[in-house]
Amino acid sequence: MMKSNNASYTIKPFKNRNGVVSYRVAGWLLGERIRKNFKTRELAIIGRGVLELKQAQAHSDLRVTSTFLTEPQLREAEAAFLKLKARERSLTFYLDFGLENHREPKTTHPLAEAVVSYLAERTKDVEQKAICQRQHDAIRIEMTLFKDYFASPSIGVHSVGDLTEAKLLEYIRKGNAKARTQNNRRALLSTFFKYACTQGWLAANPLAAVKRCRVDHCRGSAPAITSKQAAELMAHVESVHGGALVPFFALCLFAGIRPNGELSKLPAADVRIENDSIIIEPRVSKVNMRRLITIQPNLAAWLEAYPLDKYPIVPSGMKNLRGKLTQIRQQFKLGHDVLRHTFISMHVAKFRSMGDTALQAGNSEKIIRRHYLNVTTQQEADAFFDIRPSKKPEANAAATTAAPSETHQLAA
Repeated sequence: MMKSNNASYTIKPFKNRNGVVSYRVAGWLLGERIRKNFKTRELAIIGRGVLELKQAQAHSDLRVTSTFLTEPQLREAEAAFLKLKARERSLTFYLDFGLENHREPKTTHPLAEAVVSYLAERTKDVEQKAICQRQHDAIRIEMTLFKDYFASPSIGVHSVGDLTEAKLLEYIRKGNAKARTQNNRRALLSTFFKYACTQGWLAANPLAAVKRCRVDHCRGSAPAITSKQAAELMAHVESVHGGALVPFFALCLFAGIRPNGELSKLPAADVRIENDSIIIEPRVSKVNMRRLITIQPNLAAWLEAYPLDKYPIVPSGMKNLRGKLTQIRQQFKLGHDVLRHTFISMHVAKFRSMGDTALQAGNSEKIIRRHYLNVTTQQEADAFFDIRPSKKPEANAAATTAAPSETHQLAA
């Protein structure tokens, strides 16, 4: 009678004809009677296991085969085939593709060398007018601080691969930095790590999972100077360096042109006094958009007294120009872009048109309303746009030498 396939296998001692005792494994496999002798009981137990596995295979997809793979390798191979179950290509195809295209990141690339290489790329961006010099300077300063921070003996990070998310968060939050400062650091470093990934120094951006800090976007009014302070500033600029810096400050203050990025690229030919307009081409504009600025009468007076053919917008021949500009800014406590902020605030106060101010400043009406509307009064704006030079227009200077020189006029 045929036994059931589920019957267990027995192991019993068996005495052979020659008197040697062996161990017999007996049972049924797929309707076939099995009897196998083994020299030792240990071998018999192994043999019984093989038979039981074969019996289990009859009711499943399992197979018994000899292999040089270890148990973990076998499990990984099985997992790989399960992933490819619905794919048309073979495992070998995907393996060859990965070997051909994947490159392990060089996580031991020195951090100092990576920073130098990154800054060199940003220098190329300046040469191609992709970013302005001021932006490059900010990147250089922050990256230098970043490099020095991790190179300190207390931290001792020497390669980009050592920069974990936890260490980077510690740097971003250092000094109890405000949310906006943390966001700025995160954005700059994230760009650096993206560059590192493209160079094969990292496999992934360690800041990819770090979220920006939530910031209240309802800012206050933009900082601006008064008409009296503006008059004192322009009087001082007239009195130093032979008036060479007058066009620079006049165009920043009375036309709202950005001193960093725009003013240095503005051709003198685009300042058209005869048409009462200044053309800011996309290649000059910070936001890559063309805009027209109306030359107000007082700005025309400044440009006629200090014509751009004799007084360049940026006097390149002047020694230590940046130092001289910094000295004036520090003397009058001028923050970043405060001259431009003053122009926008005064313009919207005098002409009461957010739309026209937005067009001339290259901003949106939303920004004008949020930051510049009602910063100052119309009387103050009238006084601001009446600030004029003490120097007469050069074309009329000979005819008016006997006349008393004008002073800066301020409305009551």
